[in-house]
Amino acid sequence: MDEPILNIDEREAINGGRWFSSLSPSLRHDILRCAYVKRHKDGDLLAARGDPPEQWIACAKGAVRVSSTTVSGKQVTLTYVEPGIWFGDVAMFDGDRRTHDAYAHGETTTLNVARADFQKILSAHVELYEALMRLQARRIRQLFGLVEDLNTLPLRARLAKQLTHLVRSYGVPNLADGSQMRIGLHLAQEELAQLLGASRQRVNQELKAMERESVLRIEPGGLVVLDRSALMQIATADT
Repeated sequence: MDEPILNIDEREAINGGRWFSSLSPSLRHDILRCAYVKRHKDGDLLAARGDPPEQWIACAKGAVRVSSTTVSGKQVTLTYVEPGIWFGDVAMFDGDRRTHDAYAHGETTTLNVARADFQKILSAHVELYEALMRLQARRIRQLFGLVEDLNTLPLRARLAKQLTHLVRSYGVPNLADGSQMRIGLHLAQEELAQLLGASRQRVNQELKAMERESVLRIEPGGLVVLDRSALMQIATADT
């Protein structure tokens, strides 16, 4: 049976990624030449905490939910890896085991580079070292920003910032009204609450308040943002 290949949209997601598109053509070529495609169903385990680092991964479609499990056995979602984003390189560098679980969220396609090929690419392209350092620096800045927001912004502003990011990454124009954006990534309110370090009840209260203000609409299938400018104003009101 033939191995799966990226379709046009998936290839565009990879090639259009901010980090990947900054690499030289020869480096991008060698990465894609070594990479193989895997398709996952919702909930499929991509990598488990404690696994040895066997592959470097990019999301090409859907999302990858990165989570950890508390002592009591509760799963806590830390982030969602969106299309065009690479991850797993830290473990590839230090050779230590995976620190978190990674699951497919919805129908998901990943591009994978085996560790042996990753090492070969590093040996052939010194450029990749600097590029990965830039990638790590960006992640650290984002982490610091999240910690600062958690300690300085009210939940309303943090929720608006998260929704603005989701619209930018997964927004789909509403068929009935092109000015409205439906968030294509379906997140339960509990999952959204975990990203914000808040309770589901408080997140629900803030969402209902924004709905009353005609900023968004809550539907059984997810959220529809009615007024992006109002959402951005809420996100920046206390910054």
